[in-house]
Amino acid sequence: MPIRVLVADDQTIIRTGLRIMLNAQPGIEVIGEAADGRESVRLARELRPDVCLFDIRMPVIDGLEATRLIAGPGVADPLAVVVITTFDLDEYVYGALRAGARGFLLKDTGPDLLAQAVRSASDGEALIAPSVTVRLLKTFADLPAGRPVAQPVSAVTAREEQVLLAVARGLTNTEIADALHISLSTVKTHLASLMAKLGARNRVEIAMWAYETRRILPGT
Repeated sequence: MPIRVLVADDQTIIRTGLRIMLNAQPGIEVIGEAADGRESVRLARELRPDVCLFDIRMPVIDGLEATRLIAGPGVADPLAVVVITTFDLDEYVYGALRAGARGFLLKDTGPDLLAQAVRSASDGEALIAPSVTVRLLKTFADLPAGRPVAQPVSAVTAREEQVLLAVARGLTNTEIADALHISLSTVKTHLASLMAKLGARNRVEIAMWAYETRRILPGT
C-alpha cells in the first residue's frame, strides 16, 4: 500500500508542486489537499492519512495549531506531521516541533529529501532538513542563558551521547547505524532509552534537548 499524504498550504502553486513531486515518487500518494489550517485538521481527521505535510503559516488556523490538534500532547491517536516552510520565523520551528511535528523541511527542498521525510515520518522516525538544523543550532546558541533545562532521570551513557548528537545533526536511523557501526535495532534501543530518560515523545524532542543543553554548537 502506498504512503497516503495530506498536503496543506494556502498557496495553490505550492500545493500543486508538492503534489506533483510526491505523486512522482514510488510508494507515495497524495490523497487530499487543504488551503487553510481548519480544513487541514478536518481532512486529517476524516481521511486519516499516513503523513500530513503542513505549511506553518496558514489562514484561519496556522500550521502550529493544526499540528497540535492532530499530533500534540494529549491527542489519543496522533497523526504524523511534517512541517514545510520558508523558515522566515525561527521561533516557529521550535514551536512546530514542540507541537508534535515529526519533521521539518524548507519549501526549496528537493524531491528526494521530501520523499525521505515522508517515508521517515510514516515509519515513526523524524527528519529535519540539514539546513534547518544549522538554523536551529544558531537559534538555540543565541538564547539567553539561565533558562531551566530538563534533566535526564538517569545518566546518559557515552553511546547514547553519540546517538544524541547524530540525531541533533538530522541523521536518520540508518545513517546513525552506518556512522557508529551498529545495527538498526541497536540504534532504536538507544533512542528508546534516550526518550525514557529525557521524557521526550520522539527523536525530534531528543534533538531539541541536545540544542538546549548546548551539546552541539553552530559549525560543529
